Amino acid sequence: MRRELAPWLTGRAVTGVELLAPRGPKYRDLERAQGQTVESVSRRGKFLLLPLSGGDELVIHLGMTGVVSSSEPAGKASEHVRVRLRLSGADPNTLHFHDPRRFGRFLVVRAGEYANLPTLAALGPEPLADAFTTEAFARSLAASSMAVKAYLLSQRPVAGVGNIYADEALWRARVHPRTPAARLPAAKVAALHGAIREVLAASIAAHGTTLSDYRTVNGQSGSFGTFLDAYGRAGQPCRRCGRELRRSLVGQRGTVFCPNCQRLVAGAHPARGATRSSPRGPADD
Repeated sequence: MRRELAPWLTGRAVTGVELLAPRGPKYRDLERAQGQTVESVSRRGKFLLLPLSGGDELVIHLGMTGVVSSSEPAGKASEHVRVRLRLSGADPNTLHFHDPRRFGRFLVVRAGEYANLPTLAALGPEPLADAFTTEAFARSLAASSMAVKAYLLSQRPVAGVGNIYADEALWRARVHPRTPAARLPAAKVAALHGAIREVLAASIAAHGTTLSDYRTVNGQSGSFGTFLDAYGRAGQPCRRCGRELRRSLVGQRGTVFCPNCQRLVAGAHPARGATRSSPRGPADD
C-alpha cells in the first residue's frame, strides 16, 4: 500500500478534510492537515506515515478492516467511509478511508511525537531492514518467556508481523507457536528469522492477503491467500507431511499449526496464554 500511495500522494496539498466518524482519539486533529503538502509516504510496521510540510505527520493504521482507496467505495462499503481527504492536482484527487469495524486510525500528530500511539513508539526493527539481524532477533527472543507466536504479535521483536504471517513464518520454520520465546534454540531462531523475511517479501509481491475486506489502493484484492500453508487451513492436511493441521488459541488469537512438523522444543512446557488445540475453528485475522 505504501508503494501504491507514494507516487499518487507525494507533492500534493491537502485542500480539505471531511471527517464522517465521531471525533475521538482514533480521528484526531485532522483539520491541521489542511493547507499542508504531503512530502513523502513512509511506513513503520503496519502504520503509514505521511510527513506534512508544516511539521505535522498524518498517521494511518488500517486496523482489521480499514481500506485506503483512490475511488469512492460502492455499495455497502460506502456506508463505512470515515474520512475523505481532498487533494490538489488531477483526478483521482480524493483519498477515501473506510473501515467497517472501526479498529483503524487516521490522525495528525507532530512529526515523530508518538506518546499517544504506544504501539508505534515501541515497534521493533523493520523485518526487511538491515537492522533486523539474526543476532538482534535472538537477543529479543531470549528476553521473553511469552509464547513465541504471542511475542511476535506484540510487535516488539520485529515490526509488522500480524496473525496471518506469524502462522505462516512459524510453519515454514517448523516452530511450535506455543514454544516459550526464550527456549528457541539458535537453529530455530535463524530459521524463523529467515521465514519471516521470506513470507513477507512473497506477500508484498502478491499485494497482500485478501480474506474479506482488504483491498489495494486501486481496489484490487491481494492474491497471497492462494499460497497460505497454515493460516485458515485448520483440519486440512499439512502440505509438508500430510498430517491434519490443528487450531488453538495463543495470546487470544486463532493459531494454526502442524502437530507433526511444529513440535515443542524438547523439555519446554507450553508458554502462558495458550489453550488446548482443536482440529477446526472459526477463522480469525
